[in-house]
Amino acid sequence: MLTAGDFRKGITFQIDGEPYVVLDFQHVKPGKGAAFVRTKYKNIKTGAIREEAFNPNDKFDNAHIETKKMQYLYNDGELYYFMDGETFEQVPISFDMVEEAIKYLRENDEATIKFYQEEPFIVEAPNFVDLKVIETEPGVKGDTATNVTKEATVETGAVVHVPIFIEEGEVIQIDTRSGEYLGRSK
Repeated sequence: MLTAGDFRKGITFQIDGEPYVVLDFQHVKPGKGAAFVRTKYKNIKTGAIREEAFNPNDKFDNAHIETKKMQYLYNDGELYYFMDGETFEQVPISFDMVEEAIKYLRENDEATIKFYQEEPFIVEAPNFVDLKVIETEPGVKGDTATNVTKEATVETGAVVHVPIFIEEGEVIQIDTRSGEYLGRSK
């Protein structure tokens, strides 16, 4: 059990059996009246975001979130299959849960999967990935004075804005949280 007074960013809790994560909070002590906790929180399953004020003594159950590193195996057209490296158990996951991460994952790459009550609810790619550029327009000589960028498609199908000197076949590093080009891979 935890109280609203215990809220911090990233804390998970339950309301009516639904899991939530605290996105933002503020302890408010007005000159008149009782103190309260203004909270912005997100439903872990649906992604819906709400804002609400709670009494600091309101009690909530903890929402236990399990995090596992799993290997991406393949896509059968509808589902994406991930394997637990310890138990070799395969978990099928729908596109809406892998949508953001899959554009940076190749087969056999490792991803972080979060579970609530043994059900996966989100897939996260590693923060930084090295991917090969498979398609981009050739750079024009003399166009390097400014920060000109062009689109490049990498081997997973993601489209990233890269400097014009990047050519097909090069391996680049990408920040998966923002989708930004970081540099050539070493």
